[in-house]
Amino acid sequence: MAKSERTAIEDLVSKFRVDDPKRFRLADYDPGSTDGVKSKDAAHTRLAAGVARLATLQARLAAQDTYGLLVVLQALDAAGKDGAIGHVMTGLNPQGVKVHSFKAPSLEELAHPYLWRTGTVLPRRGEIGIFNRSHYEEVLVVRVHPEFLAAQHLPGADDSDIWKRRFREINDWERMLVDNGFPVVKLFLHLSRAEQRRRLLSRIDTPEKNWKFSMDDVHERQHWDDYQDAYEDLIRHTSTEDAPWYVVPADHKWFTRLVVAEAVGAALMDIDPQFPTLTKAQLAELATARAALEDS
Repeated sequence: MAKSERTAIEDLVSKFRVDDPKRFRLADYDPGSTDGVKSKDAAHTRLAAGVARLATLQARLAAQDTYGLLVVLQALDAAGKDGAIGHVMTGLNPQGVKVHSFKAPSLEELAHPYLWRTGTVLPRRGEIGIFNRSHYEEVLVVRVHPEFLAAQHLPGADDSDIWKRRFREINDWERMLVDNGFPVVKLFLHLSRAEQRRRLLSRIDTPEKNWKFSMDDVHERQHWDDYQDAYEDLIRHTSTEDAPWYVVPADHKWFTRLVVAEAVGAALMDIDPQFPTLTKAQLAELATARAALEDS
């Protein structure tokens, strides 16, 4: 890859990476930003190049079989998580990508520590794992709806420091993943309230989208300010040097998908996976196999 191309990718994604979490304010990030990308066509052209790059890097990741990559997508309803997954991962080998969506925990999941259900579906070495929602639901939905926390029957659940404790536990868990060869890319798709309203109405007004609509989305919208506060607090406490957050503008889907692709691509380029180099013995074995095949 040309140095200028790598620089262009870093220039884009660095603008949305939270490098100074103590000073982070969600209000400082514009959900309608397109960062100078002037049209859908320009974004689609760049996205196509990014998807092709991801396919090449994925093949090398699988062949090297040393690292895995975890991509975490968090957002409010209708922010475009499903679309981002579909468009960005469309050119990848499905055998090497695992997508897991996390909804309300089951009784089995509630019977374990909260990180258990995400821990059981982590990617293997050589794979890309995508979490559509994630362990962060435990400091978002559970925080906005305290009755969910009460249902977990935790010792010390009434402790006022429970959220800070969970932030620490999540940071430690993600650091363990990184230390063991599993970098974590955390993407918050930042949608404006007005654009969410428009998209939810579109699900009602468009017959082909009716199946996407849920009254739960309307109910959760009533907690908009609580969710904004919860996201701001969790990003302040869990955007780390090991696993920083990216606050991705989500009002324009075409730009959201571009940033997601570039952020994932940048993480894979940092890994820089390579096809294995064969030993002399392995090369000799290939030569023997070639001779046998030519004679057969």
